[in-house]
Amino acid sequence: MTEVSSLTGRLLVATPALADPNFDRAVVLLLDHDEAGSLGVVLNRPTPVGVVDILASWAALTGEPGVVFQGGPVSLDSALGVGVVPGEPHDRRSPGLKAARGGPGETAEAADPADTVVAGDGPLGWRRVHGAIGLVDLEAPPELLAAALGSLRIFAGYAGWGPGQLEEELVEGAWYVVESEPGDVSSPDPEQLWRAVLRRQRNELAMVATYPDDPSLN
Repeated sequence: MTEVSSLTGRLLVATPALADPNFDRAVVLLLDHDEAGSLGVVLNRPTPVGVVDILASWAALTGEPGVVFQGGPVSLDSALGVGVVPGEPHDRRSPGLKAARGGPGETAEAADPADTVVAGDGPLGWRRVHGAIGLVDLEAPPELLAAALGSLRIFAGYAGWGPGQLEEELVEGAWYVVESEPGDVSSPDPEQLWRAVLRRQRNELAMVATYPDDPSLN
């Protein structure tokens, strides 16, 4: 089997050619990627549901907009917390979530990533994914992390890919792969995140940020 180079902690940025409405102009933070598959959360899909309405105890720790984000089409009834701990090394990556995955990104069934949060380096109740970005144990008391968290975002659902499926989509040109920054998790203007991430690239991708929402207007 060909070894898969892990993209954990990086961003998948939907190309204009990606036709799946679930991922139109999506920016996906990969929480895990290896030969067993991939899973991540869409960072720029805010919902009208306030965090205070479903996880009131965590609402004070979430930034603006204080709403739940749709992390992807899988397990929409499960909540997942992604938090940034300032001062954590930006270049350190998790060894992997070891979650069960299968099926395409739209329909894959996977073990809840939140179930893998364990004690380790970093504050109790937070598990590093990449650098300062990690998963938050939403079953833990919020006060356990209140002093350490710089930002927190709550997601309903996530995106999952089975073995080799993401690689196939990359070959097909569905995604750009770029480095993440801690601020991507808590962007106060998520609707503009797709353009913002592309615009900061120091190559031809910066030009893609000007691509119109409606190509017929180009």
